[in-house]
Amino acid sequence: MTPQRNIGAGAEAELPEYAGHYRLQARLGSGGMGVVHLARSTSGLRLAVKVVHAEFARDPEFRGRFRQEVAAARRVSGAFTAPVVDADPEADRPWMATLFIPGPTLAEEVKRNGPMAPAQLRRLMAGLAEALRDIHRVGVVHRDLKPSNVLLAEDGPKVIDFGISRPKDSELRTETGKLIGTPPFMAPEQFRRPREVGPAADIFTLGSVLVHAATGRGPFDSDSPYIVAYQVVHDEPDLGGLPEDLAPLVLRCLAKEPADRPTPDELMRELRSVSASYDTQSFIPGQRSGTAAVPGAAGNSGEARVPGGAGVPDGAGVPAAGSGGRQVRRAGWRPGRRMGRRLALAAGVCGLAVGGTLGAVEVFGGQAAHRDAAPRTAAAAFSGWQARPVSGDGHMPQCAAASGQLLCAGPGLVFALDPADGRLLWRRPAAVAPAGGAPQVSGGLVLPPAGQDGVLRALDPRSGAVRWQRDVSAYKAMRCAGDMLLLTGADGTVTGVAGRSGDTRWSRRVPGLTEPYFLSFAGDPLAYAASPARDGKGTRVTAVDPRTGAVRWQARLNGSLRPFGTSGGSLFLQSVDGVYGDTRAVVRYSPASGAVRRVALPVPLQQAHAAVRGEVVHLLSAGGSLTAVDMAAGRQLWSLETSVSRGSAPVADARHVYVLSADGRLLAVDAARGVLVGQTPARLGAGADRVAASVPDPVPAAGHVYAGAPDGTVFAVDAGAPSAW
Repeated sequence: MTPQRNIGAGAEAELPEYAGHYRLQARLGSGGMGVVHLARSTSGLRLAVKVVHAEFARDPEFRGRFRQEVAAARRVSGAFTAPVVDADPEADRPWMATLFIPGPTLAEEVKRNGPMAPAQLRRLMAGLAEALRDIHRVGVVHRDLKPSNVLLAEDGPKVIDFGISRPKDSELRTETGKLIGTPPFMAPEQFRRPREVGPAADIFTLGSVLVHAATGRGPFDSDSPYIVAYQVVHDEPDLGGLPEDLAPLVLRCLAKEPADRPTPDELMRELRSVSASYDTQSFIPGQRSGTAAVPGAAGNSGEARVPGGAGVPDGAGVPAAGSGGRQVRRAGWRPGRRMGRRLALAAGVCGLAVGGTLGAVEVFGGQAAHRDAAPRTAAAAFSGWQARPVSGDGHMPQCAAASGQLLCAGPGLVFALDPADGRLLWRRPAAVAPAGGAPQVSGGLVLPPAGQDGVLRALDPRSGAVRWQRDVSAYKAMRCAGDMLLLTGADGTVTGVAGRSGDTRWSRRVPGLTEPYFLSFAGDPLAYAASPARDGKGTRVTAVDPRTGAVRWQARLNGSLRPFGTSGGSLFLQSVDGVYGDTRAVVRYSPASGAVRRVALPVPLQQAHAAVRGEVVHLLSAGGSLTAVDMAAGRQLWSLETSVSRGSAPVADARHVYVLSADGRLLAVDAARGVLVGQTPARLGAGADRVAASVPDPVPAAGHVYAGAPDGTVFAVDAGAPSAW
């Protein structure tokens, strides 16, 4: 799904700007129940705020489950979980705020750096045993312990996501015939007797998690969830690859009968006897170097680790950064890969802003050149450049090509670069948080997001000078659409503002929309709002003329749909699973004829970004699967497994599809064949211990491709020669 630039709220049209009195700054990830945002309290405390999807907020049963999650999380708040700070399960959009814990998930760490070293495994097992002891002491059973629900914080592992946990005294019970959990990390009784699941089920899943951490796979592996279920209930686990001193203890955890499994206290005693001095250093994942991860290797102590990406497929390996070999994805559902906790930046109104000051510009891709070197002639080959700030802090500059410039932004700064050589044209400090997207041009002016003071300032693209400003703190959402800015008020009133002057052109309720959050797409004069149909079985899409607020067309389409682009007069949408958010099909709607074309995907894609060029849709899943779908032919063209565990939306030109990775690598894939043809080095910088809240889209323009990296650089490469990157 292409990032949707709604100020402060995130990358989904339905998202609010506030949860209670917490302003949502960045979208961290999305799951079946809702969206998780980064926010700050009044005192500056960083929080992770989960906001329930609007379509589920109206479901009484779903609200009951969310109340249960809040109650469970409050009970277990402590040293081994993310403490609950505030919550309102009765709000129109129920929400819960917990302390934000930086660090990758176990799934991300294994995907990035491979299996853990024995010392790390012992510390992981001890930390999880302590966590389960505290969880079980307050009468809660987690029921979904898996690698993506384990955060590797500096002071030890933290167990998160109590969305399907169950307090012993809960009035909500598992319905007959329903399986709740993730098959590769479920206990036998969760398949056989789901209504009788107790604390011992968490011990079984702890054993499965340890096998995954030690080997990169589970003790029961198959492409089919049905085979996994059979193996969990009947077969012996595969413990090959576990350290010899831990294998017997893990085998006890994986006993078929709950009574035969150790308690958390027994686990901790056994671990002390196995190793009286297991490593108690800060839990910092090892740095991946070359072709293999070497946790704790000499020389890594001063190196920054590769920031992980959420939604990493459990058990998937990671090719070397420079490897061209990839595997084509096999058909069939992959268990354990739903609901990746994908980190992503909350897209801002029309853009955002960048931290640091720009320093030297370096030329790469050939002989190094100094900043004052003679300018290249038009006929000279483009060797590429990178503009380097004084220091990188993990935030990736977000850029857009407009007004003959490269307009970029990050926390605290908006600036413009010469796209030919990276020369700094102007820069302007901006009091904005690191949450938003690339600046956009509306009415000939640059519109970054509103500052923390709630004021939106329109800038002159030639100098960065302020041309007009407007207090927008009272609005819930903002969206640039052509030369207009659409502001949505708390009562659902939409105000159309001229981008050039900042003047109000119209203000009214849009028929059929109670609380519209608009989307817009490059080259399309309309703005779009999508909301669930009243019966919950479809999606109502409304197209609005941003110049007048008039509704141009409205359609009811089957399924849960998310618009991501327009092409040739048609609107393209992802058909997503209403529970887990997996993309299962791509839909093209032609408003002129009312025709709908739906192309099902052979394999559902978890938390996928999508983009369209012509009639071809490209999708990148949270696990790195890049897929091309020909809507005209009604079939999938190709599918490629990349090494990108967390990436941008795929962006295509006539020859290539480009994807930017969270570690700053830019990949080019042949658009016709689905083969990797080029890749830049990673650009992590000194701030690599921080995880960027989003991965910005690469920008192909005029035969070049531009991108931002976590070290704070903006770089350019030749789109015609990706093999030379």
